[in-house]
Amino acid sequence: MSPRVLLFTGKGGVGKTTAAAATATLAARRGLKTLIVSTDTAHSLADALAVEPGEIAPGLHLQQVDTQKALERHWGELQDYARGLLAELGLDEVTSEEITVVPGAEEIIALMELREHAQAGTWDVIVVDCAPTAETLRLLALPEALDWHVSKLMPIGRKIMKVVSPFVRGVAGVTAPGEEVMGAGERFHRALLEVRELLTGDNTSVRLVLTPEAVVLAEARRTLTSLNLYGYRVDTVIANRVFPAGGADEWRAQWVSAQSRLLAEAEESFAPLPVHVVPYLAAEPVGKDALAELGAAIYGDSDPFAAPAVEPPLRLSADELTLALPGADRADVDLARKGDELIVTAGPYRRILALPVALARRKISGAALRDGVLRVRFTAGGPDDREQ
Repeated sequence: MSPRVLLFTGKGGVGKTTAAAATATLAARRGLKTLIVSTDTAHSLADALAVEPGEIAPGLHLQQVDTQKALERHWGELQDYARGLLAELGLDEVTSEEITVVPGAEEIIALMELREHAQAGTWDVIVVDCAPTAETLRLLALPEALDWHVSKLMPIGRKIMKVVSPFVRGVAGVTAPGEEVMGAGERFHRALLEVRELLTGDNTSVRLVLTPEAVVLAEARRTLTSLNLYGYRVDTVIANRVFPAGGADEWRAQWVSAQSRLLAEAEESFAPLPVHVVPYLAAEPVGKDALAELGAAIYGDSDPFAAPAVEPPLRLSADELTLALPGADRADVDLARKGDELIVTAGPYRRILALPVALARRKISGAALRDGVLRVRFTAGGPDDREQ
């Protein structure tokens, strides 16, 4: 059985790491075998839990990724080829080593490690402390984006290499990639597809953490739209650092008033998702006991580890494609059709959807965005290559 996977994200500084750590600690206290990992290069999880990585409590394990070792394990052949190629071009070993560490590799590797943990069957719950929202969106868009490029380029690349390999050494003076390198690339591609399948599956959801501030709330709304665009389910919103009502202090009363207004706005913006309110604590919750108490306060009587009740954002029928885009404005959404692909743009983010055969053979008869749902209708006839 697949584990329950919970990803936490939010604008930097809103307390997403604390919320993730509190949720993981609560899971372990309830007897669920729990793993907590991070895709955030800041690695502040160990600080929040006040422990070193490993088994930090009964049933609770903390992992921080060793990027270099994981790189060698996941795509060592690609790195070896790249280092050898750079050496042939005259670069020293240290420089070649530095150049072949892929930008963003730590986040990608964290996804690969997450896939392996989910497939191992060891865990009941896996909690992922993601990077701040912008980095998280780029990361979660990566598997599908790479799939699109690799699916188109890999077959062509194999054919080209068969033709040009005999001439590369003689003309360019360098070694062409062999079958093991191409195979490593294909394995990496398949692994990313499995990551995508895991993260959009029925046991995975995203939890948005925010503080009741206008700028933070605006970003959280955009994040919800973007996560839905890429097919990820958001099942909970956590409003952190909320001032409790009461007290005669005018400064505090102003904060309470402003936060109350923004919380009401958040309830309306994210409905029907639950918004769990976390009070501004007297002290930072550090350590397992404090975090377990916080976890219980966040979720109250609800079950934070139940399967998500939210429908998948993307749904297909024989003649219609629907994509939930909560909070999206018609002016920010664009739709285009090219062959058997549908290109959906929401604000600064774009997704290329490969249409299933049944819809790819049809043409678009209409499209509309109403109540946060994009509906694209298809009718009999060949695909229309023009933008719709």
